[in-house]
Amino acid sequence: RRQVLEASQRLTEIINSETNSESPEPSGEAEPADDEESGLHCLWVDKFTPRRYMELLSDDYTNRCLLKWLKLWDTVVFGKDKVVKKAKASAETHPPFNQPKEQQNKWKTKVQLTEEILEAELDQHKRPKYKVALLCGPPGLGKTTLAHVIAKHAGYNAVEMNASDDRSPEVFKTRIEAATQMKSVLGANEKPNCLIIDEIDGAPAASINMLLNIINRKDVDGEAAAGTGRRRRREGGLLLRPIICICNDQ
Repeated sequence: RRQVLEASQRLTEIINSETNSESPEPSGEAEPADDEESGLHCLWVDKFTPRRYMELLSDDYTNRCLLKWLKLWDTVVFGKDKVVKKAKASAETHPPFNQPKEQQNKWKTKVQLTEEILEAELDQHKRPKYKVALLCGPPGLGKTTLAHVIAKHAGYNAVEMNASDDRSPEVFKTRIEAATQMKSVLGANEKPNCLIIDEIDGAPAASINMLLNIINRKDVDGEAAAGTGRRRRREGGLLLRPIICICNDQ
C-alpha cells in the first residue's frame, strides 16, 4: 500500500510539472487560465465525455435508431419533408425462395423490424407514430450522454429534468408542457427543445399517467377538431416536441 501511495504521489507531481511547463506565457487574457484551472479540477468523466456523435462509444445500432427516430420530428419541428426511400423492385417482384408474406415476416431480423417501425407513416399532424423514446440500462452505460449528444446532433436544445425529483404530478405536468410547448423568448434563432426525462422509473404512477395523457389525449382532441371542421392543430394542446425517457429498470 505504501508503494502504491508513493507511485501515485510521483505520478501526480509529474503531471503537475508537465502541465505547468506546457502552460502558455501570460498574454493578458484571463479566459485561457480559467479554462486550464477548470480543466485541472474537473472529473475525467466530464473532461472526456463525448461531445459529438462520432465520439460515442455506446452501441452503434442504438445510436442510429435513436437518431433516426429523432429525425422523424423534422417535419413538424423544422418544417422539413420526410425523405421517402424508393422500394427495391427486385425484392418485391422476386421474393426469396418464393415464400409467402407471413413466412418472410417471420424470419426478419431485429434490425429489419426496427427499420420498418421507424419508417412508418407519420400521423395527421406530421408527427412520428411513437412520441416517446425509452433508453434503459444499468447506471454508467452512457444513456444520458447519448440523449444529449443525439439531441444536439439533430439540432435541438436538450432540456433535462429528473422525474424522481418532481414528486407532484402538477409540477411534473407544468415542466413537461413548458419544455415541449412554450416557445423560447431568447431569440428568433433559438433551437427547439428536446425534453430528456431522467430516472423515469422513480416517478410516481400519477406522473406517468399525466405523461400518457399528454401523449394520447391530445391525439383524440385533434381528431375531434378535424371532424368538426376546426383547426386541426392546437398549439396549446398537441405534443410538438420529442421526449426521451431514461430508466435503469425497464
